[in-house]
Amino acid sequence: MNSNATTAPGPSTGMSGAPEETLLAVQDLCSGYGPVEVLREASLSVRRGEIIALLGSNGAGKSTFINTVCGLVQPRRGAIAWMGRDITGSASPEIVAAGLIQVPEGRRVFPNLSVLDNLILGSYRRGRGARTANLERVLETFPRLRERSRQSAGTLSGGEQQMLAIGRALMGEPVLLILDEPSLGLAPVIVEEMFGLIARLNQSGLSILLVEQNVAQSLELAHRAYVMENGAVVFSGNRTELLASDRLRRAYLGA
Repeated sequence: MNSNATTAPGPSTGMSGAPEETLLAVQDLCSGYGPVEVLREASLSVRRGEIIALLGSNGAGKSTFINTVCGLVQPRRGAIAWMGRDITGSASPEIVAAGLIQVPEGRRVFPNLSVLDNLILGSYRRGRGARTANLERVLETFPRLRERSRQSAGTLSGGEQQMLAIGRALMGEPVLLILDEPSLGLAPVIVEEMFGLIARLNQSGLSILLVEQNVAQSLELAHRAYVMENGAVVFSGNRTELLASDRLRRAYLGA
């Protein structure tokens, strides 16, 4: 386990000896708002097929990190590579078109549009050619959305809106799906359902970057995790390595 900010590794070798493709490699990323620098040389990598958890308390810099990666905030220093191509400073629509798709914190569905229209909007930039097939897959994954397809999105419960936000992202055929605080504001039983869904999506082959305050459940799910504090990555490793840290257990798990 690394106790300081980590570097984003290049392609590594799995247990079979075959190289594992690095989808996202972020190196020494710095960004912020106005005169305030929020990120301080933060590094992270995601390999194909992984669930990576980006953990930390509110205000740690997690959302700024992913918004910078996704082109919503401009980086000040550092490098972002997507499938081996430099995308540092690229516009958000270009990043979405390349297959890096975010489900934002707070869901941000269009409340006055129907569930169906919200889903179709997810294929505006990417996935148009397979829109009908993708829509059917999303509705099979979320039967409640099929039942409510003609309802206005604003009439859905919080859990249903989160399903809609994820379904809308899936319509864009993501190569890497970024989930920003998917459990925020949901009842415990819905949180369990949400984490089960994330596991199933990953088992189907989807790579996921999970941004969460819920450290315990995220570590149960993730292949590897990074922990942010004050805009920097302070821990990284797999579940066993992270749980070996007394500081992390005291700070985030109450142990």
